[in-house]
Amino acid sequence: MSEQLSVSAAQDAEFRASFTAQQQRDLARRLTTFLSQYSRLTDSFIIEFFTENLWQTLPSTWQAVLQDISYPQTAELLLDTSYEDKRYPSVWPLSLLAFRATAHALAFPRECRPDRGGVAASVKPDEFLENQSQSSLLGHIFRKHVKPKKQHEIRKLGMLVKQLCDQTGCRRVVDVGSGQGHLTRFLSFGLGLSVTAIEADYTLAAMASRYDGELLWALEKEKRKKSCSFQLPEAHSIPRHMAGWVNPRASWEGFIKQLKDAHHVIEVPQASSAPMKKRRSDLTQISHPEDPSHDSKSGGEQIFFEGSCCSDMQAVSEPGINPEESRLQDYPDFVLTGLHACGDLSATLLRHFVCCPQVRGITSVACCYMKITTKENPTPPGLISPPSPPTPSTESFHFEFGYPMSCWVRGLPGHQLSYKAREGACHAVEDYVRRLREESEQLRTHCYRAILETFIRDARPDLRRAGIQTIKKAHLLPFTEYARLGLPRVGLPADLPLDQERVEAMLKQQNKVVVYFTLSLLLAPVVETLVLLDRMIYLEENGVDSQLIPLFNPNFSPRNFVLVAVKPSR
Repeated sequence: MSEQLSVSAAQDAEFRASFTAQQQRDLARRLTTFLSQYSRLTDSFIIEFFTENLWQTLPSTWQAVLQDISYPQTAELLLDTSYEDKRYPSVWPLSLLAFRATAHALAFPRECRPDRGGVAASVKPDEFLENQSQSSLLGHIFRKHVKPKKQHEIRKLGMLVKQLCDQTGCRRVVDVGSGQGHLTRFLSFGLGLSVTAIEADYTLAAMASRYDGELLWALEKEKRKKSCSFQLPEAHSIPRHMAGWVNPRASWEGFIKQLKDAHHVIEVPQASSAPMKKRRSDLTQISHPEDPSHDSKSGGEQIFFEGSCCSDMQAVSEPGINPEESRLQDYPDFVLTGLHACGDLSATLLRHFVCCPQVRGITSVACCYMKITTKENPTPPGLISPPSPPTPSTESFHFEFGYPMSCWVRGLPGHQLSYKAREGACHAVEDYVRRLREESEQLRTHCYRAILETFIRDARPDLRRAGIQTIKKAHLLPFTEYARLGLPRVGLPADLPLDQERVEAMLKQQNKVVVYFTLSLLLAPVVETLVLLDRMIYLEENGVDSQLIPLFNPNFSPRNFVLVAVKPSR
């Protein structure tokens, strides 16, 4: 495992602010001005292309030059960020050229420095050249049960967290939203850090425990092979798993209390002579701390559960802590991390980092921007609700929205971002570029859904943007078959009469549908930039410098930015 213990030389420099506070504020002002000017694009739904006549909302000069360009030309002339000479099939209006140039200029670069210069041709990083499913840079014991994308992410982020720990002098890490524990295992067993993992889903936390046990068994096998030259991990390197919901309404004291308290424990032996799948009964044995049969010195891995059981898991509320109580202050310093923490969770972790004295550094990788709460949309679709009704003390605690976080952005005219704009920021631009260049048949899916929307509205005018879920291999079906499968999902008969002349006329406009979607997709990185810049400004307003790093390969991991911050030494 020695290859896991060194930090990449490319990241040896200490973290510093990417640009000055004034530059951050100026960029935020330009972003809000630009996005508010083109909000029609960010707020439109492509499935309403025909019902809302979206093509006609574009300037007539844009329509004239865009209506006949090919899919590869759409990728090159609109989405490709490289500055090499471009060949235009006609003279483009300056307003369109300015729109494209401004969108590219305002968005944070998504490629790591060695890969700058446009959308990379290789989908997977070099570490997967030998084997497309196994990273050559990650030890085999950390690849089991882990998909290639996650292998790439946990290795890169793990090394970054380790560097942050070295810089801050912390060897403890709290991994929030830890899922099946892949990052946790690499941090603890691979890099020797002491990790507490928090996951709201009981099933995932239990699975993480099981995978940890399998890894320990694999390490014991290695020890037997290598005799005394191989050492098992120290007890403090074995992860501590907790199943609990991190409440965005709770204070940092509530968060520390959640880390300290444990009511139920699942013990998993450090190692065994048999694989974990033969000992699954051990994973479901619940013992109480007050149970005499519970041996706290067993050295086994522990999973802690908030509340009496998973179905009644209690959210941690504002505890009403007496300032004179010192036990919360005695909690050791740690680095906070979250890999693709969903919605408001990333914002909550940043607030805990700012307010909690024990948190010395943070690495934040966000996702699911559409689930962020805003003043205009405090309960967006898909918002994760607490596992139990909030207590009165929780309700009385001041609640802050996930966006905007900073006072500066909150005061800018036009800073509002709609649900659709934030949802669009989650799209994988690089993947769509590949589809355009390959002229993929999958490009017809948006057109199919937009056509279906017109017939749904004809039959049910009150039914707008109804979800029909994914129709398997829709792009390989004729539209009539697509409609037959989709209509029942919105409560309409599968044999609803369809005007074939209308269908054919709309199918001929597929190119326009693709171009319009591409224009809106061009703004997706700009919206993401504003969301992440707002968080950087929030940290700066609270006296902390930060840096935004495009850590992952965007062709492989679309949400590839990590926000890194370290508190000044105390």
